[in-house]
Amino acid sequence: MSESHTQSPRRPGLTWLATAAPKRLCRVFCLMVCCLALLGSSARAAVAGHTLVFGMSAAFSGPARSLGMEYQRGIMAAFTHVNDHGGAGGWRLALSLRDDGYGPAAALNNTIGFVEQERVFALLGYVGTPTTARVLPLLKYYEASDMALLFPLTGADMLRDRSYDDCVFNLRGSYIDETRTLVEALLATGRKHIAVFHQSDVYGRNGWDGVRRALAAHGLAMVAEATYGRGAHFSEDFQREVGILLLGNPDAIITVGTAPACAAFVRDLRGAGFANLVATLSFADADNMARFLRAQARVTGRDYLSGIVFSQVVPCYEDKSLPAVRLYQQSMARLRGPRPPQLAPDEYIPQRYSFVSFEGFLAGLALAKVVKHLGGDPTRERLRAIFEKIRPVDLGLREKVDLRPGIRQGLRRTYLTVYRNGHFIGVDNLKAVAR
Repeated sequence: MSESHTQSPRRPGLTWLATAAPKRLCRVFCLMVCCLALLGSSARAAVAGHTLVFGMSAAFSGPARSLGMEYQRGIMAAFTHVNDHGGAGGWRLALSLRDDGYGPAAALNNTIGFVEQERVFALLGYVGTPTTARVLPLLKYYEASDMALLFPLTGADMLRDRSYDDCVFNLRGSYIDETRTLVEALLATGRKHIAVFHQSDVYGRNGWDGVRRALAAHGLAMVAEATYGRGAHFSEDFQREVGILLLGNPDAIITVGTAPACAAFVRDLRGAGFANLVATLSFADADNMARFLRAQARVTGRDYLSGIVFSQVVPCYEDKSLPAVRLYQQSMARLRGPRPPQLAPDEYIPQRYSFVSFEGFLAGLALAKVVKHLGGDPTRERLRAIFEKIRPVDLGLREKVDLRPGIRQGLRRTYLTVYRNGHFIGVDNLKAVAR
C-alpha cells in the first residue's frame, strides 16, 4: 500500500514571507539567495525506509476542496498501484499533505515546512494558479537544494516560463491551449460574439488573456466580461454579472473559474433566459460542476447541463479503449486510505471517477517513470537531471508524454466534452452540441 502523511501547517522561520507583497518577495529573495549555504539540513532530501516522500499543498477545505481531494486521490491510486508492484525502481512513493484552502499565503507557509522541516524529496501536485504562483520565488530561493515542483494542477503561463524551466515540470496542457481550442470550436459553429466570466485573480486573468489572444488571431474581440472574487460558493448570487454579460449580446460565454462559482453562474444565466452555449476550462472541475447542477435541477426541474462544453486536458475517463483508463478505473476501485484530517467525514463525498483524479493518476504514473531511473542513491539533483534527458514515456494514452523541460509540459492536446444521459462524452466539434 502507498503511504499518506498529514501535517498541520507550521510556522517556520520564513513564515513572515507569506504576508509579503510579491514585488517585495522578489527583492528579498535576490538579497537572501546568498544565504542558502545555511540551509545545509535541507540541501539533501530525507530518504528513509526506501521511501520517497513528496509534499502536496492543495485545497482540502473550502469551496475548491474538490480539486485538492480528487487530485490527491488520483495520485494516491497511482502510488498504490506502483507500490503494490514493487515500487518505482524499488522505491516506494508517499505523499505528505498540507491544506492551503486555495490560499496563496498558506501555500507559501506549507512549502517552507515541506522543505525546511520535512525535507521532502520534491513538491508534487500543487493545486491552483494563485497558490502556485506565490511559491515560484521560493523555488529560486531554494535553488541550491535542487527543489522541484512537479505536475501542478494549473495551466498558467508563468509555470511554463523559461525562468523556471529547471525547477517546474508540467504534465497538463496550458490555459492558452484550452482557450484556443474552445474559441476555434465556437467560431466553427459561426459564433463570433463571445463573452468571458472569470475569477478576478491571476488564474482568471490568464484564461481571459487566452480568450483575448485566440479571438485577436481572427480579428475579433470579446463582447463583454465580468469578474468574481476567488472563494465564491454555489450560494452566491451572480445575477449582476449575468446582466453585465448579456448587455454585450453574446452568442457564447466562456467561464474561467472554479466549480461552485461557474455552476452558480450557469444557474443564474439560464434563469435569465440565456439558451446559448457556455464553455468552461478544465480547472472548473466538470464532475463537481455537474454535481452542483444536477442537485439544482432536482429543485427547479430545469436542465442546466445541456449546452455546456467542458474543456479537458486529459481524455474522457470513460474511454475504455485507452489502457490508461482501464488501469485508472481498476486502481480507483482498489483505493483505500485515510481521508485528510482537515475534512470532516461528511464534508466531501469523493467522486467514483473524475477528470481531476484521472489527471492525478497520470501524474503519479509519470512520476514513477522518472523515479525508476534514479537508481540506488536518489537525490534531487539526479531527479532534475532525469527530467532533462528522459525520452517520451507511454502512459497508455494515444500520445506519449514528453517530460523534458524544453517542452515545458508533458501533454499538449486538449479535449472537448459534454454531459449526456448521466455521462461525459468526448466530441470532435460543437455543431451537434449547439442549442
